[in-house]
Amino acid sequence: MTDITTAGAFRLGARSVSRMGYGAMQLAGPGVFGPPKDHDAAIAVLREAVASGVNHIDTSDYYGPYVTNQLIREALHPYPDDLVIVTKVGAVRGADASWNPAMSPADLTSAVHDNLGRLGVEAMDVVNLRVMGRGHGPGEGSIEATFSVLADLQRQGLIRHLGNVTSAQVAEARRIAPVVCVQNMYNLAQRGDDALVDELAGLGIAYVPFFPLGGFSPLQSSVLSEVAAELGATPLQVALAWLLHRAPNTLLIPGTSSLGHLRENLAAAEIKLSADVLAKLDGIGAGNAH
Repeated sequence: MTDITTAGAFRLGARSVSRMGYGAMQLAGPGVFGPPKDHDAAIAVLREAVASGVNHIDTSDYYGPYVTNQLIREALHPYPDDLVIVTKVGAVRGADASWNPAMSPADLTSAVHDNLGRLGVEAMDVVNLRVMGRGHGPGEGSIEATFSVLADLQRQGLIRHLGNVTSAQVAEARRIAPVVCVQNMYNLAQRGDDALVDELAGLGIAYVPFFPLGGFSPLQSSVLSEVAAELGATPLQVALAWLLHRAPNTLLIPGTSSLGHLRENLAAAEIKLSADVLAKLDGIGAGNAH
């Protein structure tokens, strides 16, 4: 079995978690909507992830909707003492599978209570505020009103820690309540958060990238594939390994509904990248770094 502790650990709120975590989004049906295509396989993936040392699971009540939280509870409740479950709020799903903003105080409060109820916990470990923007990116602008709603729920004891803002919003959010993580799309090809990753590392705040292979051009994909072939690994494994090498505060949450793919993802924790390989990989996104 892969030893994911080789990837190290980083603080997420009050606890130290393995840098190789698991994202539950793909356990829902096609388009992250409806039940899983294989319920028993979904349960098996969750149980094997935790048995392999994963102690950071990312989810949301709007995955399905409700599906992933229900699966997590069925598979893992009562939860291991060291397991950190992170959810996000700020959206709801339409009957047509659409993703719709849900940012009013009532919406946010209801979302937190819904996550608590379906997961079967008295307090959420971490709640991320997801401000919907273009594509997979977060929305810009002030988050004072919405983040304050979550901070109030934190004071009530329903949330332990808060996260998920853009670079411009970090300072504003931290004036309202401590921020323990930021979660955005970031990978070898999409490097818009380069400066933010380093800023957060200096502050001791975790950065949680998603879509490790999202937004690659054919040329960028070919370079990654060449490197992967040289290392005897898959392109996704190399992309995950690069994220682990990128900074000490990156916490990965690759998702899958397949046991085989889960094992491949976790094995990326053991991949070592030489200086020459890192230089070649860094060149993939050089034009997209900010």
